[in-house]
Amino acid sequence: MDQGNCSSFSKFIFLGISNNPDMKLILFTTFLLVYLTNLLANLGMIILIRLDSRLHTPMYFFLSHLSFCDLCYSTAIGPRMLVDIFATDRSIPFYGCALQFFISCIFVDSECLLLAVMAFDRYKAISNPLLYTVNMSSRVCSLLMAGVYLVGMTDSLIHTSLTFRLCFCGSNEINHFFCDIPPLLFLSCSNTQINELALFTIFGFLELSTISGVLVSYCYIISSVLKIRSAEGRFKAFSTCTSHFTAVAIFQGTMLFMYFRPSSSYSLDEDKMTSLFYTLVIPMLNPLIYSLFRNKDVMAALRKLLPKR
Repeated sequence: MDQGNCSSFSKFIFLGISNNPDMKLILFTTFLLVYLTNLLANLGMIILIRLDSRLHTPMYFFLSHLSFCDLCYSTAIGPRMLVDIFATDRSIPFYGCALQFFISCIFVDSECLLLAVMAFDRYKAISNPLLYTVNMSSRVCSLLMAGVYLVGMTDSLIHTSLTFRLCFCGSNEINHFFCDIPPLLFLSCSNTQINELALFTIFGFLELSTISGVLVSYCYIISSVLKIRSAEGRFKAFSTCTSHFTAVAIFQGTMLFMYFRPSSSYSLDEDKMTSLFYTLVIPMLNPLIYSLFRNKDVMAALRKLLPKR
């Protein structure tokens, strides 16, 4: 299309989750409770790990950053979505949309990589426990996290630059509750082949490398666990990985369904439901999953901080 005939919008308008007035109160109450649980659980996990010296281990160091990522991208989207359920004006400035997209993309990408790093950490802990603290020193953990955030920020910057350089014309209504790539590409009257190629190659490589890293780590973990002679030792080793594998399966399964299903089966309304799951529900589930499977450590730290009755 001729870019000279293109007029850019100064703002976008979200269509939101649903325009059914009978559903508004139910949706608001449900997702407010989900977001508040998410907020309290992730903040509580971060504070607990920070204050209790017994949780100053590589596993809980990475877990605190997982909670931080969950908290950041859900907060970039959740409060605005809740306000828009009852709002009459659902508009968002062009640069506000770009900022929301940039922040959420950073921490979603970072979480993808962080789950692979956590799998590597579990492999080191089980395969060679005597050298675990040496191999996963505080310096190594910090460098790994710096790399995770650097890759997340770089990927987010690429997608943000490519998406918001497009020409948007016609309707400025986004059939979604936040700024995401698919609904924005749907509104564009520019050629979006570069954007689609970047999404497929960069995010595809990120997903492939993450899932491959997790699978390879777990192959070595299983091999190491099977060498343990006692049944109690094998059970204890497997139990340390259960929470992480559950979190990986839920998050990566949602991401693959969200961005890599066939275009013939793609639906913006279905996209919204899936997005609700990974932006609000998964960040709430992660700290609960780790608290459930690592109950002794977490509850001991919690009892230490709470006043004795």
